[in-house]
Amino acid sequence: MSHEHVPYLELLARGAASEAYDRPVLLARASGAGPEALAGLEEAKQLALRVRAELEGRRRREAELSALFATAHDLAGLRDLDAVLRAIVQRARSLLGTEVAYLSLNDPAAGDTYMRVTEGSVSARFQQVRLGMGEGLGGLVAQTARPYVTEDYFEDPRFQHTHAIDAAVRDEGLVAILGVPLSLGSQVIGVLFAADRRARVFEREQVALLGSFAAHAAVAIDTANLLAETRSALAELERANDIIREHSAVIERASEVHDRLSELVLRGGGVHDVAHAVSEVLGGTVEFTEAGAGAARRAGATPSARATTGSPPSPPAARPWARSCSTGSPSSTPSTSAPWSGPPW
Repeated sequence: MSHEHVPYLELLARGAASEAYDRPVLLARASGAGPEALAGLEEAKQLALRVRAELEGRRRREAELSALFATAHDLAGLRDLDAVLRAIVQRARSLLGTEVAYLSLNDPAAGDTYMRVTEGSVSARFQQVRLGMGEGLGGLVAQTARPYVTEDYFEDPRFQHTHAIDAAVRDEGLVAILGVPLSLGSQVIGVLFAADRRARVFEREQVALLGSFAAHAAVAIDTANLLAETRSALAELERANDIIREHSAVIERASEVHDRLSELVLRGGGVHDVAHAVSEVLGGTVEFTEAGAGAARRAGATPSARATTGSPPSPPAARPWARSCSTGSPSSTPSTSAPWSGPPW
């Protein structure tokens, strides 16, 4: 190793700024070094600067990959769709160091894509803009499923400029824009953007980084949607189960009442016994009257006398009527009146 390389190795070891690499040449020229020595220093300087750029690139890629993995881990822990979308644009803005980041989702019914979440935006018009498929940078990304980048949007003829889109972008003050698709398989569900309010060149590595992040983001969005659908289905199932339980309880109660009254009649119970049993079931009072008798007998409020179970009584001159007088909650069975046909003798 020649002595020309020594000062540059020291600069590399210190991680010195690029301006510091001019110093060895300037010192050698000031000390009267010959052309050959100066040429050797200049060559060593260029080599050291290339090594420095390579090291910086590797460190940057390592930091970007670490941030990407951390972001993917954070997204995997989120369950709410709105929280997932906010986290996506915040991380995109942080990863690329842009002034603005935003996300649009495709609307298959309308055939366009609409702004869903923004970070760093100050324009209400921009936050509400919709882009037809193929319109503007975002519409072209959504239509072709390919990333697009521009240093100066308004001077870029590759995009279909419309008054509404250009007015929104101008209102936000954006100049340089990078957009990558949010894809699930062959289906594009939206577009993720990073943008600056000044001219800027997005490097190939940055485009790849945002594209990798968008792949993770699309999976997180799909997972959040599936979870939301699952929660909705479970809620519907729970409501259906409640209705089934209520109906089952009603059927079970009706069956119990039927069995009790059937057993009572088969044992020879009379009208008083039936009225008393019905009053207990309804939780209220049941009274019956005989036409023309002018008096009412009531079961439930006070104990009623049981009918004799011996020989059948003579048929009454007038048929009795039974009426349920509910004294319970409003949901109790409504009052009814029906002729009593007598015990089944």
